[in-house]
Order: sequence, then C-alpha cells, then structure tokens
Amino acid sequence: MTDRKKILLRLDPAVHDELVRWAAEELRSVNAQIEFLVRQSLSQAGRLPGNVGRMRRRGRPSRPAPEPEEDAPCG
Repeated sequence: MTDRKKILLRLDPAVHDELVRWAAEELRSVNAQIEFLVRQSLSQAGRLPGNVGRMRRRGRPSRPAPEPEEDAPCG
C-alpha cells in the first residue's frame, strides 16, 4: 500500500459525536468515514483523481487463510 497522508482535523464536539455514531452504523472507523465522505464529495464534484486507490472494505479485515500444514515424516 502507498504511504498515507496525515492531517490534523479540528471538529466541533457535537459534529464529532455524530460522526462517531454514523461511522459505527456503517461499520467504519471515524477515519475511514471521513475519507469515505471526502471521496464521495470529490466524486460528486468531478474532482476525484483517476489514479486514486480503492478504499478498504467496511468492517473488520478478513483473517488470512491458514497456511497448509506440511506432511510430517512418518516413523
């Protein structure tokens, strides 16, 4: 994955509280919800860059598949 930019965002506490509730309903972190909303706004305005990467899926990351066990030598 490419490096991600970090920003400081100051929000009104009431806005933050509602954002937390909304993110929980959508099974996203607050950070992912903010990114989702920014991307949605950029897309609607026709300003989303064509080379932007895809967002991660909602919810918990899936577990990696277990590695197959090697056959143990008999005897």
